[in-house]
Amino acid sequence: MSTELRDATEADVEALTAIYAHHVLHGTGTFETEPPDAAEMRARFSKITAAGYPYLVAEAAGGIVGFGYLGPFRERHAYRFTAEDSIYVHPEYCGQGIGRTLLASLIEAARARNCTQLVALIGDSTNHASINLHVKAGFVQTGVMPEVGFKFDRWLDVVIMQRTLG
Repeated sequence: MSTELRDATEADVEALTAIYAHHVLHGTGTFETEPPDAAEMRARFSKITAAGYPYLVAEAAGGIVGFGYLGPFRERHAYRFTAEDSIYVHPEYCGQGIGRTLLASLIEAARARNCTQLVALIGDSTNHASINLHVKAGFVQTGVMPEVGFKFDRWLDVVIMQRTLG
């Protein structure tokens, strides 16, 4: 499938909201339990882009099929050379290379921002698709925070993955 990446715009927020809502309601990649509405997603989008971080959408088959962005790993100034990636793909398009395409572009965007480290905090240690995506992109697992989230009546780990860019 041919996928085009471009910078997200406010006009994309409805589609981003729908994709993210699916992951909130059916997945453990995010520990949110209630999907945010479009106004909240717009505020999050604005915060990321106002700080100069990239926010990308993947388009295919006439619509948005995924999105990804970088954000600060932590707010303190000492972390300014480390970013965190987030990627969500429409459920009908998972496993078709969209996440890989988004992540590759985010890695290059992190380099362009002079980041030396890129971090992924992956919800659920059984989230093999996300873990494998990051491994294939050169990330290594640097830790696991066991049972720090509770969703769908079970405890969930966070897998910490990191890629050196410098």
